[in-house]
Amino acid sequence: MKRLGVLMSAAADDPDVQANGAAFKQGLQQLGWIDGSNVRLENALGCGEPDTIRRQAEELAALVPDVVLASGNAQWSRCCEQHERLPIVFVNVADPVGAGFVESLARPGGNVTGFMQFEYSLSAKWLELLKQIAPNVTRVAVIRDPA
Repeated sequence: MKRLGVLMSAAADDPDVQANGAAFKQGLQQLGWIDGSNVRLENALGCGEPDTIRRQAEELAALVPDVVLASGNAQWSRCCEQHERLPIVFVNVADPVGAGFVESLARPGGNVTGFMQFEYSLSAKWLELLKQIAPNVTRVAVIRDPA
């Protein structure tokens, strides 16, 4: 049986986590992977606390899953990275290159790859779309956490 680790910073009772988890399981089932039958899902939820996230990541890595799905910021997702043999797929990481999580988006290198929601080079396109939607807008503020 294959083992898939899922590492998230949210709490198990979070409605979004529950909905995303159900959709993820459904997607796996559509591909022929049934939790408890031919794949075992190992969930590690850090409840947003850095120490809890780090501990959960270490415990998950100790189980030596076949692959880890790490959702969220590279700051805590990279806790598993110390295990070079452990393949990690990240999602919802704002800037994996800037955070040093991967070498580049085209060639991530190492044991880590993934998907990101936003590509900063698209920011100009967002402004262009905003101007089309609201042509009278003259000022726009961007709030970003560079960490």
